[in-house]
Amino acid sequence: MINWSRLIGQNQAIELLQRALEVNSIAPAYLFAGARGIGRNLAAKCFCQDLLTRDRSPETRELILKRFLGGNHPDLLWIEPTYQHQGKLLTAKEAQESNLKRKAPPQIRIEQIREITNFLSRPPLESARSVVVIEEADTMTESAANALLKTLEEPGKATLILIAPSPSSLLPTLVSRCQHIPFQRLSEENLAQVLRSNGHARVLNYPAILGLAQGSPGEAIAALEFLDSLPQDLPRSSGKFPLKLSQALELAKIIAQNLDTETQLWYVSYLQYEDWQRRRERSILEILEKTRRQLLAYVQPRLVWECTFLALAKLSTAQKP
Repeated sequence: MINWSRLIGQNQAIELLQRALEVNSIAPAYLFAGARGIGRNLAAKCFCQDLLTRDRSPETRELILKRFLGGNHPDLLWIEPTYQHQGKLLTAKEAQESNLKRKAPPQIRIEQIREITNFLSRPPLESARSVVVIEEADTMTESAANALLKTLEEPGKATLILIAPSPSSLLPTLVSRCQHIPFQRLSEENLAQVLRSNGHARVLNYPAILGLAQGSPGEAIAALEFLDSLPQDLPRSSGKFPLKLSQALELAKIIAQNLDTETQLWYVSYLQYEDWQRRRERSILEILEKTRRQLLAYVQPRLVWECTFLALAKLSTAQKP
């Protein structure tokens, strides 16, 4: 059983959701809005668990919980952003397991909205209502968002939970059909509590990562995993960039061959924050920001990093007395 007590620093969200359960006033759709990694998914799991098991006998409740925790409850559909590869839709985890090199971020696609429509076309089998959760709803394609709008207008005996960074990240027509549940970034104290209780106290030793995470335990954990996964040859500080042409070209090759676009973009953010905390050199930030823009524009990564390192080497040489 997933306990609400695991959700740290989100008292307002907990109060709103538990109150809805107590007075039996469940909205057809909710928007869980807030930054990644601060408890939105955990809150969705707690809420789904209570929705699926409410008004059931202890024996039935135990069976439902078992199905829910096993990820195979017939009245719950959990949708994640996907990559399209050889005619198949793959979640981020499946893409990683398949060693798929990702060039663009995953999306919620029209095919997945059709799956939701088919799922809701039948009545719930075991619970009083069906539940659909859409992670990272802000990644919906335009066609997917328009198709979902029709479902939100007439959800039937169902509750939909959209998880997104903010109301402004979704179409206003979608937001207007959802009850807004706000999630806040955690204080330093709550952040440390979550990291320690989940076995990630090591993150607390990395000020740059904590700064980048901005109160999000999930982002902090993911950032350290990114950092650990980087090839050993890559500098962990902008002060250690190569000055020689041969080194710059080799490093650019390593990045292009070993890091997908998402990891390269994270590496740029990490270097920017680390450098700003250490010496606040605006010209370096501008060079790295240009790197980010070019990567987002799908410029050939090896060329992008070659130009980046050469520009940084030129700047470093010019700054020497």
